Amino acid sequence: METTLRGVGVSHGVAIGEVRHMGTAVLEPPAKQIPAEDAEREQGRARQAVDAVAADLMARGNLAGGEAQAVLEAQAMMAQDPELMADVDRRIAVGSTAERAVYDAFAAYRELLAGAGEYLAGRVADLDDVRNRIVARLLGVPMPGVPDSDQPYVLVARDLAPADTALLDPSLVLGFVTEEGGPTSHSAILARALGVPAVVALPGAGELAEGTVIAVDGSTGDVFVHPSEEKKAELEAAAAERKAALAASTGPGATADGHKVPLLANVGGPADVPAAVEAGAEGVGLFRTEFLFLDDSKNAPSEEKQVEAYRQVLEAFPEGRVVVRVLDAGADKPLDFLTPADEPNPALGVRGLRTLLDHPEVLRTQLTALAKAAEGLPVYLEVMAPMVADRRDAKAFADACREAGLQAKFGAMVEIPSAALRARSILQEVEFLSLGTNDLAQYTFAADRQVGAVSRLQDPWQPALLDLVALSAEAAKAEGKSCGVCGEAASDPLLACVLAGLGVTSLSMGSASIPYVRATLAKYTLAQCERAAAAARAADSAEEARSAAQAVLSGE
Repeated sequence: METTLRGVGVSHGVAIGEVRHMGTAVLEPPAKQIPAEDAEREQGRARQAVDAVAADLMARGNLAGGEAQAVLEAQAMMAQDPELMADVDRRIAVGSTAERAVYDAFAAYRELLAGAGEYLAGRVADLDDVRNRIVARLLGVPMPGVPDSDQPYVLVARDLAPADTALLDPSLVLGFVTEEGGPTSHSAILARALGVPAVVALPGAGELAEGTVIAVDGSTGDVFVHPSEEKKAELEAAAAERKAALAASTGPGATADGHKVPLLANVGGPADVPAAVEAGAEGVGLFRTEFLFLDDSKNAPSEEKQVEAYRQVLEAFPEGRVVVRVLDAGADKPLDFLTPADEPNPALGVRGLRTLLDHPEVLRTQLTALAKAAEGLPVYLEVMAPMVADRRDAKAFADACREAGLQAKFGAMVEIPSAALRARSILQEVEFLSLGTNDLAQYTFAADRQVGAVSRLQDPWQPALLDLVALSAEAAKAEGKSCGVCGEAASDPLLACVLAGLGVTSLSMGSASIPYVRATLAKYTLAQCERAAAAARAADSAEEARSAAQAVLSGE
Protein backbone atom coordinates (compact mmCIF):
# COMPACT_ATOMS: atom_id res chain seq x y z
CA MET A 1 0.00 0.00 0.00
CA GLU A 2 1.39 3.40 -1.03
CA THR A 3 2.12 5.84 1.79
CA THR A 4 3.67 9.29 1.72
CA LEU A 5 6.27 10.66 4.14
CA ARG A 6 7.35 14.30 4.20
CA GLY A 7 10.85 15.54 4.95
CA VAL A 8 12.89 18.48 3.70
CA GLY A 9 13.86 18.37 0.03
CA VAL A 10 17.43 19.61 -0.32
CA SER A 11 18.56 18.50 -3.79
CA HIS A 12 16.41 18.49 -6.94
CA GLY A 13 15.41 15.45 -8.92
CA VAL A 14 13.51 12.18 -8.54
CA ALA A 15 14.99 8.83 -7.46
CA ILE A 16 13.08 5.54 -7.52
CA GLY A 17 14.72 2.43 -6.17
CA GLU A 18 15.20 -0.05 -3.35
CA VAL A 19 16.28 1.02 0.13
CA ARG A 20 19.80 0.21 1.28
CA HIS A 21 20.82 1.27 4.78
CA MET A 22 24.15 2.80 5.70
CA GLY A 23 26.43 0.31 7.45
CA THR A 24 27.72 1.10 10.92
CA ALA A 25 30.71 -0.11 12.89
CA VAL A 26 30.50 -1.78 16.28
CA LEU A 27 29.89 1.34 18.34
CA GLU A 28 30.63 0.27 21.93
CA PRO A 29 33.70 -1.84 22.65
CA PRO A 30 33.72 -3.98 25.80
CA ALA A 31 34.94 -2.38 29.03
CA LYS A 32 37.86 -4.33 30.42
CA GLN A 33 40.93 -3.47 32.43
CA ILE A 34 44.47 -3.80 31.12
CA PRO A 35 47.63 -4.31 33.17
CA ALA A 36 49.63 -1.12 33.84
CA GLU A 37 52.54 -2.44 31.81
CA ASP A 38 50.31 -2.52 28.67
CA ALA A 39 49.36 1.15 28.88
CA GLU A 40 52.17 2.46 26.69
CA ARG A 41 51.44 -0.14 23.99
CA GLU A 42 47.72 0.73 24.03
CA GLN A 43 48.47 4.45 23.81
CA GLY A 44 50.61 3.72 20.74
CA ARG A 45 47.76 1.70 19.18
CA ALA A 46 45.35 4.58 19.79
CA ARG A 47 47.68 7.17 18.23
CA GLN A 48 48.34 4.92 15.24
CA ALA A 49 44.61 4.39 14.63
CA VAL A 50 43.87 8.11 14.97
CA ASP A 51 46.64 9.05 12.54
CA ALA A 52 45.48 6.41 10.05
CA VAL A 53 41.86 7.63 10.15
CA ALA A 54 42.97 11.26 9.78
CA ALA A 55 45.13 10.33 6.79
CA ASP A 56 42.22 8.44 5.21
CA LEU A 57 39.91 11.43 5.63
CA MET A 58 42.52 13.74 4.07
CA ALA A 59 42.94 11.32 1.15
CA ARG A 60 39.17 11.19 0.61
CA GLY A 61 39.14 14.98 0.63
CA ASN A 62 41.87 15.16 -1.99
CA LEU A 63 39.90 12.78 -4.20
CA ALA A 64 36.62 14.65 -3.75
CA GLY A 65 38.00 18.20 -4.03
CA GLY A 66 36.00 21.40 -3.65
CA GLU A 67 33.48 21.72 -0.82
CA ALA A 68 34.04 18.13 0.27
CA GLN A 69 37.77 18.61 0.71
CA ALA A 70 37.33 21.44 3.21
CA VAL A 71 34.74 19.45 5.18
CA LEU A 72 36.85 16.28 5.33
CA GLU A 73 40.01 18.14 6.29
CA ALA A 74 38.10 19.72 9.17
CA GLN A 75 37.02 16.21 10.21
CA ALA A 76 40.63 15.01 10.09
CA MET A 77 41.59 17.87 12.41
CA MET A 78 38.80 16.76 14.75
CA ALA A 79 40.28 13.24 14.87
CA GLN A 80 43.66 14.59 15.96
CA ASP A 81 42.39 17.18 18.43
CA PRO A 82 45.15 17.43 21.11
CA GLU A 83 42.70 17.66 24.02
CA LEU A 84 40.84 14.57 22.86
CA MET A 85 44.08 12.63 22.49
CA ALA A 86 45.23 13.74 25.94
CA ASP A 87 41.96 12.41 27.36
CA VAL A 88 42.45 9.10 25.51
CA ASP A 89 45.97 8.76 26.94
CA ARG A 90 44.70 9.53 30.45
CA ARG A 91 41.97 6.88 30.25
CA ILE A 92 44.44 4.27 29.01
CA ALA A 93 46.83 5.16 31.83
CA VAL A 94 44.16 4.19 34.39
CA GLY A 95 43.38 0.84 32.76
CA SER A 96 41.18 1.26 29.65
CA THR A 97 41.90 -0.47 26.37
CA ALA A 98 42.68 1.82 23.43
CA GLU A 99 39.27 1.29 21.81
CA ARG A 100 37.34 1.83 25.05
CA ALA A 101 39.37 4.95 25.85
CA VAL A 102 38.61 6.40 22.41
CA TYR A 103 34.92 5.56 22.79
CA ASP A 104 34.65 7.16 26.24
CA ALA A 105 36.75 10.24 25.39
CA PHE A 106 34.60 10.97 22.33
CA ALA A 107 31.43 10.43 24.38
CA ALA A 108 32.61 13.03 26.90
CA TYR A 109 33.43 15.49 24.10
CA ARG A 110 30.02 14.82 22.57
CA GLU A 111 28.37 15.89 25.82
CA LEU A 112 30.46 19.06 25.87
CA LEU A 113 29.24 19.97 22.38
CA ALA A 114 25.63 19.42 23.36
CA GLY A 115 26.14 21.55 26.46
CA ALA A 116 27.62 24.49 24.51
CA GLY A 117 24.23 25.88 23.55
CA GLU A 118 24.02 23.22 20.81
CA TYR A 119 25.59 25.54 18.24
CA LEU A 120 28.16 22.82 17.60
CA ALA A 121 25.60 20.02 17.85
CA GLY A 122 25.54 19.91 14.07
CA ARG A 123 29.06 18.51 14.24
CA VAL A 124 27.96 15.54 16.36
CA ALA A 125 27.38 13.41 13.24
CA ASP A 126 30.91 14.24 12.09
CA LEU A 127 32.30 13.45 15.55
CA ASP A 128 30.44 10.13 15.74
CA ASP A 129 31.77 9.16 12.33
CA VAL A 130 35.36 9.88 13.36
CA ARG A 131 34.89 7.87 16.56
CA ASN A 132 33.36 4.92 14.70
CA ARG A 133 36.21 4.87 12.20
CA ILE A 134 38.88 4.89 14.92
CA VAL A 135 37.13 2.24 17.01
CA ALA A 136 36.51 0.06 13.93
CA ARG A 137 40.21 0.20 13.05
CA LEU A 138 41.20 -0.73 16.60
CA LEU A 139 38.70 -3.62 16.73
CA GLY A 140 39.53 -4.82 13.23
CA VAL A 141 35.91 -4.64 12.00
CA PRO A 142 34.63 -3.10 8.74
CA MET A 143 34.49 0.67 8.53
CA PRO A 144 31.11 2.37 8.59
CA GLY A 145 30.06 3.48 5.17
CA VAL A 146 28.07 3.07 2.01
CA PRO A 147 26.77 -0.49 1.46
CA ASP A 148 28.33 -2.69 -1.21
CA SER A 149 25.95 -3.16 -4.13
CA ASP A 150 26.31 -3.69 -7.86
CA GLN A 151 22.73 -2.50 -8.42
CA PRO A 152 21.52 1.12 -8.07
CA TYR A 153 19.72 1.93 -4.82
CA VAL A 154 18.40 4.70 -2.58
CA LEU A 155 20.66 5.18 0.44
CA VAL A 156 18.92 5.60 3.82
CA ALA A 157 20.73 6.64 6.99
CA ARG A 158 20.21 8.33 10.35
CA ASP A 159 22.61 10.95 9.04
CA LEU A 160 25.40 10.94 6.49
CA ALA A 161 28.90 11.86 7.54
CA PRO A 162 30.82 14.05 5.08
CA ALA A 163 33.32 11.25 4.47
CA ASP A 164 30.51 9.11 3.05
CA THR A 165 28.63 11.79 1.13
CA ALA A 166 31.76 13.17 -0.53
CA LEU A 167 32.54 9.95 -2.40
CA LEU A 168 29.06 8.72 -3.27
CA ASP A 169 28.91 7.18 -6.73
CA PRO A 170 25.92 8.81 -8.49
CA SER A 171 25.76 5.88 -10.93
CA LEU A 172 24.88 3.56 -8.02
CA VAL A 173 23.35 5.87 -5.41
CA LEU A 174 20.16 7.12 -7.04
CA GLY A 175 19.39 9.42 -4.12
CA PHE A 176 19.47 9.49 -0.36
CA VAL A 177 17.21 10.00 2.61
CA THR A 178 18.27 10.84 6.16
CA GLU A 179 16.37 10.99 9.41
CA GLU A 180 18.41 13.92 10.70
CA GLY A 181 20.17 16.89 9.11
CA GLY A 182 18.87 20.17 7.77
CA PRO A 183 18.66 22.10 4.50
CA THR A 184 22.05 23.72 5.07
CA SER A 185 23.90 20.74 6.58
CA HIS A 186 27.11 19.56 4.96
CA SER A 187 25.35 16.53 3.50
CA ALA A 188 22.68 18.71 1.87
CA ILE A 189 25.26 21.05 0.36
CA LEU A 190 27.33 18.15 -0.98
CA ALA A 191 24.22 16.43 -2.38
CA ARG A 192 23.46 19.51 -4.43
CA ALA A 193 27.05 19.62 -5.62
CA LEU A 194 26.78 15.98 -6.74
CA GLY A 195 23.38 16.48 -8.33
CA VAL A 196 21.92 13.59 -6.28
CA PRO A 197 18.25 13.90 -5.22
CA ALA A 198 18.07 14.07 -1.44
CA VAL A 199 15.57 14.44 1.39
CA VAL A 200 16.68 15.11 4.98
CA ALA A 201 14.93 15.44 8.36
CA LEU A 202 12.53 12.63 7.45
CA PRO A 203 10.90 11.20 10.61
CA GLY A 204 10.99 7.40 10.64
CA ALA A 205 13.52 7.06 7.81
CA GLY A 206 15.41 4.45 9.80
CA GLU A 207 12.31 2.25 9.98
CA LEU A 208 12.13 1.78 6.20
CA ALA A 209 12.82 -1.90 5.60
CA GLU A 210 15.84 -2.97 3.56
CA GLY A 211 14.77 -3.59 -0.04
CA THR A 212 11.60 -1.52 0.16
CA VAL A 213 10.92 0.39 -3.06
CA ILE A 214 10.60 4.13 -2.47
CA ALA A 215 10.36 7.20 -4.68
CA VAL A 216 12.22 10.30 -3.50
CA ASP A 217 11.28 13.76 -4.74
CA GLY A 218 14.20 15.99 -3.78
CA SER A 219 12.32 19.11 -4.85
CA THR A 220 9.26 18.73 -2.60
CA GLY A 221 10.67 16.57 0.21
CA ASP A 222 8.07 13.85 -0.44
CA VAL A 223 9.07 10.19 -0.08
CA PHE A 224 6.56 7.66 -1.44
CA VAL A 225 6.78 4.19 0.11
CA HIS A 226 5.64 1.35 -2.19
CA PRO A 227 4.70 3.83 -4.92
CA SER A 228 2.06 2.70 -7.39
CA GLU A 229 2.90 2.37 -11.07
CA GLU A 230 0.78 5.48 -11.65
CA LYS A 231 2.79 7.46 -9.07
CA LYS A 232 6.08 6.29 -10.58
CA ALA A 233 4.91 7.32 -14.05
CA GLU A 234 3.73 10.70 -12.73
CA LEU A 235 7.07 11.41 -11.02
CA GLU A 236 9.11 10.23 -14.00
CA ALA A 237 7.03 12.39 -16.37
CA ALA A 238 7.54 15.43 -14.15
CA ALA A 239 11.28 14.71 -14.01
CA ALA A 240 11.45 14.36 -17.80
CA GLU A 241 9.58 17.63 -18.21
CA ARG A 242 12.03 19.40 -15.91
CA LYS A 243 14.98 17.87 -17.77
CA ALA A 244 13.63 19.10 -21.11
CA ALA A 245 13.10 22.58 -19.69
CA LEU A 246 16.67 22.62 -18.39
CA ALA A 247 18.07 21.64 -21.78
CA ALA A 248 16.09 24.38 -23.50
CA SER A 249 17.19 27.08 -21.09
CA THR A 250 20.55 28.66 -21.83
CA GLY A 251 22.26 32.01 -21.55
CA PRO A 252 22.26 34.63 -18.78
CA GLY A 253 19.70 34.55 -16.00
CA ALA A 254 16.65 36.69 -16.69
CA THR A 255 12.90 36.84 -16.15
CA ALA A 256 10.46 36.30 -19.02
CA ASP A 257 10.34 40.05 -19.72
CA GLY A 258 14.11 40.42 -19.86
CA HIS A 259 14.90 41.65 -16.34
CA LYS A 260 18.46 40.43 -15.76
CA VAL A 261 19.25 38.37 -12.66
CA PRO A 262 22.86 37.13 -13.01
CA LEU A 263 23.26 33.53 -11.90
CA LEU A 264 26.60 32.90 -10.19
CA ALA A 265 28.25 29.86 -8.61
CA ASN A 266 29.33 29.13 -5.06
CA VAL A 267 32.80 27.54 -5.13
CA GLY A 268 35.17 26.29 -2.48
CA GLY A 269 38.31 26.29 -4.62
CA PRO A 270 39.74 25.56 -8.08
CA ALA A 271 38.28 22.03 -8.10
CA ASP A 272 34.74 23.46 -8.23
CA VAL A 273 35.39 25.67 -11.25
CA PRO A 274 34.79 23.16 -14.11
CA ALA A 275 31.27 22.36 -12.89
CA ALA A 276 30.48 26.06 -12.59
CA VAL A 277 31.67 26.76 -16.14
CA GLU A 278 29.74 23.76 -17.50
CA ALA A 279 26.54 24.95 -15.77
CA GLY A 280 26.85 28.32 -17.48
CA ALA A 281 27.59 30.34 -14.36
CA GLU A 282 28.03 34.02 -15.13
CA GLY A 283 30.75 34.26 -12.54
CA VAL A 284 31.33 33.38 -8.90
CA GLY A 285 29.07 34.85 -6.25
CA LEU A 286 30.79 33.20 -3.30
CA PHE A 287 34.39 32.01 -3.37
CA ARG A 288 34.95 30.43 0.03
CA THR A 289 38.65 30.77 0.79
CA GLU A 290 38.66 28.58 3.91
CA PHE A 291 39.86 25.53 1.95
CA LEU A 292 43.38 26.97 1.85
CA PHE A 293 43.52 27.60 5.57
CA LEU A 294 42.17 24.19 6.59
CA ASP A 295 45.22 22.45 5.13
CA ASP A 296 47.16 23.41 8.26
CA SER A 297 45.20 24.54 11.30
CA LYS A 298 48.36 25.78 13.02
CA ASN A 299 49.75 28.08 10.30
CA ALA A 300 48.30 30.43 7.72
CA PRO A 301 49.11 29.63 4.08
CA SER A 302 51.84 31.71 2.49
CA GLU A 303 51.04 34.66 0.27
CA GLU A 304 52.50 32.76 -2.72
CA LYS A 305 50.25 29.74 -2.14
CA GLN A 306 47.20 31.98 -1.87
CA VAL A 307 48.06 33.90 -5.06
CA GLU A 308 48.32 30.63 -7.03
CA ALA A 309 44.96 29.29 -5.84
CA TYR A 310 43.08 32.56 -6.28
CA ARG A 311 44.44 33.11 -9.77
CA GLN A 312 43.20 29.68 -10.93
CA VAL A 313 39.63 30.70 -10.09
CA LEU A 314 39.92 34.24 -11.45
CA GLU A 315 41.32 33.01 -14.79
CA ALA A 316 38.28 30.79 -15.34
CA PHE A 317 35.91 33.77 -15.62
CA PRO A 318 37.42 36.35 -18.00
CA GLU A 319 35.15 39.40 -18.11
CA GLY A 320 33.05 37.73 -15.39
CA ARG A 321 32.36 38.73 -11.82
CA VAL A 322 34.14 36.88 -9.02
CA VAL A 323 33.12 37.65 -5.45
CA VAL A 324 35.64 36.45 -2.88
CA ARG A 325 34.80 36.06 0.79
CA VAL A 326 37.84 36.56 2.98
CA LEU A 327 38.54 33.91 5.58
CA ASP A 328 35.53 33.05 7.74
CA ALA A 329 37.15 31.33 10.72
CA GLY A 330 35.65 30.51 14.09
CA ALA A 331 32.54 28.68 15.34
CA ASP A 332 32.46 25.37 13.40
CA LYS A 333 35.65 26.27 11.49
CA PRO A 334 38.27 26.69 14.24
CA LEU A 335 41.90 27.34 13.39
CA ASP A 336 44.54 26.92 16.07
CA PHE A 337 46.50 30.02 15.04
CA LEU A 338 43.42 32.25 14.96
CA THR A 339 40.48 31.18 17.08
CA PRO A 340 40.37 30.87 20.87
CA ALA A 341 39.79 27.34 22.15
CA ASP A 342 37.88 28.30 25.28
CA GLU A 343 34.97 30.40 23.99
CA PRO A 344 31.75 29.44 25.81
CA ASN A 345 29.70 29.92 22.62
CA PRO A 346 31.85 30.29 19.50
CA ALA A 347 28.85 31.11 17.28
CA LEU A 348 28.34 34.32 19.23
CA GLY A 349 31.98 35.09 19.83
CA VAL A 350 35.03 35.99 17.77
CA ARG A 351 34.15 34.76 14.29
CA GLY A 352 34.59 35.93 10.71
CA LEU A 353 35.62 39.59 10.37
CA ARG A 354 36.03 39.87 14.14
CA THR A 355 38.74 37.21 13.99
CA LEU A 356 40.51 38.94 11.10
CA LEU A 357 40.45 42.35 12.77
CA ASP A 358 42.07 40.72 15.81
CA HIS A 359 44.78 39.31 13.48
CA PRO A 360 45.31 42.09 10.91
CA GLU A 361 48.43 40.43 9.49
CA VAL A 362 46.34 37.46 8.28
CA LEU A 363 43.81 39.77 6.62
CA ARG A 364 46.55 41.91 5.09
CA THR A 365 48.30 38.88 3.57
CA GLN A 366 45.04 37.58 2.09
CA LEU A 367 44.08 40.95 0.59
CA THR A 368 47.57 41.43 -0.84
CA ALA A 369 47.44 37.94 -2.36
CA LEU A 370 44.07 38.72 -3.97
CA ALA A 371 45.46 41.97 -5.40
CA LYS A 372 48.43 40.13 -6.93
CA ALA A 373 46.25 37.28 -8.24
CA ALA A 374 44.03 39.73 -10.14
CA GLU A 375 46.89 41.67 -11.73
CA GLY A 376 46.58 41.75 -15.53
CA LEU A 377 43.32 39.77 -15.61
CA PRO A 378 40.13 41.19 -17.18
CA VAL A 379 38.04 39.92 -14.28
CA TYR A 380 35.66 41.96 -12.13
CA LEU A 381 36.99 41.19 -8.66
CA GLU A 382 34.84 41.90 -5.62
CA VAL A 383 35.90 41.12 -2.06
CA MET A 384 33.56 40.85 0.90
CA ALA A 385 33.81 40.40 4.65
CA PRO A 386 31.83 37.76 6.59
CA MET A 387 29.81 38.46 9.73
CA VAL A 388 29.62 42.24 9.41
CA ALA A 389 27.52 43.62 12.27
CA ASP A 390 27.48 47.39 11.70
CA ARG A 391 29.00 50.38 9.89
CA ARG A 392 32.11 50.31 12.09
CA ASP A 393 32.86 46.75 10.92
CA ALA A 394 32.26 47.72 7.30
CA LYS A 395 34.60 50.72 7.55
CA ALA A 396 37.36 48.68 9.17
CA PHE A 397 37.20 46.17 6.33
CA ALA A 398 37.09 48.80 3.57
CA ASP A 399 40.06 50.59 5.15
CA ALA A 400 42.04 47.32 5.24
CA CYS A 401 41.28 46.71 1.55
CA ARG A 402 42.51 50.17 0.59
CA GLU A 403 45.66 49.83 2.69
CA ALA A 404 46.46 46.57 0.88
CA GLY A 405 46.18 48.35 -2.48
CA LEU A 406 43.28 46.17 -3.60
CA GLN A 407 41.72 47.35 -6.87
CA ALA A 408 38.28 45.82 -6.37
CA LYS A 409 34.83 46.50 -5.06
CA PHE A 410 34.51 46.01 -1.28
CA GLY A 411 31.36 44.46 0.14
CA ALA A 412 29.72 43.18 3.30
CA MET A 413 27.90 39.95 3.96
CA VAL A 414 24.51 40.26 5.63
CA GLU A 415 24.40 37.28 7.99
CA ILE A 416 23.39 39.02 11.20
CA PRO A 417 19.96 40.68 11.64
CA SER A 418 21.62 43.95 12.72
CA ALA A 419 23.27 44.20 9.30
CA ALA A 420 19.93 43.84 7.52
CA LEU A 421 18.24 46.35 9.81
CA ARG A 422 21.05 48.88 9.30
CA ALA A 423 21.96 47.98 5.71
CA ARG A 424 21.79 51.55 4.45
CA SER A 425 24.27 52.65 7.11
CA ILE A 426 26.67 49.85 6.16
CA LEU A 427 26.39 50.82 2.49
CA GLN A 428 27.97 54.18 3.29
CA GLU A 429 31.25 52.27 3.65
CA VAL A 430 31.00 49.46 1.07
CA GLU A 431 29.81 49.06 -2.50
CA PHE A 432 27.62 45.95 -2.33
CA LEU A 433 25.82 43.55 -0.02
CA SER A 434 25.65 39.77 -0.20
CA LEU A 435 23.06 37.91 1.86
CA GLY A 436 24.25 34.69 3.49
CA THR A 437 20.79 33.28 4.14
CA ASN A 438 22.06 30.17 5.98
CA ASP A 439 23.61 32.12 8.84
CA LEU A 440 21.04 34.91 8.64
CA ALA A 441 18.30 32.35 9.35
CA GLN A 442 20.39 30.79 12.13
CA TYR A 443 20.86 34.09 13.95
CA THR A 444 17.34 35.35 13.27
CA PHE A 445 15.64 32.30 14.77
CA ALA A 446 18.32 31.14 17.25
CA ALA A 447 18.22 27.84 15.35
CA ASP A 448 21.44 25.94 14.62
CA ARG A 449 21.68 25.35 10.89
CA GLN A 450 22.95 21.78 11.46
CA VAL A 451 20.23 20.54 13.84
CA GLY A 452 17.37 18.67 12.20
CA ALA A 453 15.04 19.27 15.14
CA VAL A 454 14.87 22.98 14.32
CA SER A 455 14.97 22.65 10.53
CA ARG A 456 11.59 24.35 10.12
CA LEU A 457 13.20 27.54 11.46
CA GLN A 458 16.05 27.15 8.98
CA ASP A 459 13.57 27.12 6.11
CA PRO A 460 14.49 30.12 3.90
CA TRP A 461 10.78 30.60 3.16
CA GLN A 462 10.24 31.91 6.70
CA PRO A 463 8.48 35.29 6.25
CA ALA A 464 10.68 36.97 8.88
CA LEU A 465 13.76 36.02 6.85
CA LEU A 466 12.13 37.33 3.66
CA ASP A 467 11.48 40.60 5.49
CA LEU A 468 15.20 40.95 6.25
CA VAL A 469 16.09 40.17 2.63
CA ALA A 470 13.63 42.85 1.49
CA LEU A 471 15.09 45.42 3.90
CA SER A 472 18.59 44.79 2.57
CA ALA A 473 17.53 44.91 -1.09
CA GLU A 474 15.54 48.11 -0.56
CA ALA A 475 18.52 49.76 1.15
CA ALA A 476 20.84 48.79 -1.71
CA LYS A 477 18.41 50.11 -4.32
CA ALA A 478 18.11 53.41 -2.44
CA GLU A 479 21.92 53.74 -2.48
CA GLY A 480 22.24 52.68 -6.12
CA LYS A 481 24.22 49.58 -5.15
CA SER A 482 23.81 45.82 -5.60
CA CYS A 483 22.46 43.21 -3.21
CA GLY A 484 22.94 39.53 -4.03
CA VAL A 485 22.06 36.28 -2.28
CA CYS A 486 24.77 33.66 -1.90
CA GLY A 487 23.11 31.39 0.68
CA GLU A 488 21.45 28.09 -0.14
CA ALA A 489 18.10 29.90 -0.54
CA ALA A 490 19.18 30.88 -4.05
CA SER A 491 19.22 27.21 -5.14
CA ASP A 492 15.43 26.84 -4.75
CA PRO A 493 13.99 27.78 -8.19
CA LEU A 494 10.65 28.99 -6.84
CA LEU A 495 12.30 30.96 -4.06
CA ALA A 496 14.73 32.42 -6.60
CA CYS A 497 11.74 34.05 -8.31
CA VAL A 498 10.59 35.47 -4.98
CA LEU A 499 14.08 36.79 -4.22
CA ALA A 500 14.14 38.54 -7.60
CA GLY A 501 10.75 40.01 -6.72
CA LEU A 502 12.15 41.29 -3.42
CA GLY A 503 14.77 43.28 -5.35
CA VAL A 504 17.77 40.96 -5.08
CA THR A 505 20.12 41.77 -7.98
CA SER A 506 22.02 38.45 -8.35
CA LEU A 507 21.76 34.86 -7.15
CA SER A 508 24.66 32.54 -6.32
CA MET A 509 24.31 28.81 -5.67
CA GLY A 510 25.86 25.37 -6.10
CA SER A 511 26.56 24.80 -9.78
CA ALA A 512 24.12 21.90 -10.10
CA SER A 513 21.20 24.22 -9.22
CA ILE A 514 21.92 26.90 -11.85
CA PRO A 515 20.04 25.24 -14.76
CA TYR A 516 16.92 24.72 -12.58
CA VAL A 517 16.90 28.32 -11.44
CA ARG A 518 17.60 29.69 -14.93
CA ALA A 519 14.69 27.70 -16.45
CA THR A 520 12.24 28.71 -13.72
CA LEU A 521 13.11 32.42 -13.75
CA ALA A 522 12.60 32.49 -17.52
CA LYS A 523 8.96 31.41 -17.10
CA TYR A 524 7.80 34.49 -15.16
CA THR A 525 7.87 38.26 -15.54
CA LEU A 526 9.37 40.56 -12.95
CA ALA A 527 5.86 41.77 -12.05
CA GLN A 528 4.79 38.17 -11.35
CA CYS A 529 7.88 37.67 -9.18
CA GLU A 530 7.07 40.87 -7.25
CA ARG A 531 3.49 39.74 -6.63
CA ALA A 532 4.73 36.33 -5.48
CA ALA A 533 7.20 38.01 -3.12
CA ALA A 534 4.47 40.18 -1.61
CA ALA A 535 2.23 37.14 -1.11
CA ALA A 536 5.03 35.20 0.58
CA ARG A 537 5.82 38.07 2.97
CA ALA A 538 2.14 38.35 3.90
CA ALA A 539 2.07 34.73 5.10
CA ASP A 540 2.58 33.57 8.69
CA SER A 541 4.68 30.45 8.11
CA ALA A 542 7.20 29.06 5.68
CA GLU A 543 4.67 26.54 4.34
CA GLU A 544 2.07 29.25 3.76
CA ALA A 545 4.66 31.51 2.13
CA ARG A 546 5.68 28.84 -0.38
CA SER A 547 2.05 27.97 -1.14
CA ALA A 548 1.10 31.63 -1.58
CA ALA A 549 4.00 32.28 -3.96
CA GLN A 550 3.23 29.12 -5.91
CA ALA A 551 -0.42 30.15 -6.24
CA VAL A 552 0.52 33.56 -7.63
CA LEU A 553 3.00 32.16 -10.13
CA SER A 554 0.64 29.41 -11.29
CA GLY A 555 -2.14 31.94 -11.81
CA GLU A 556 -4.49 30.46 -9.22
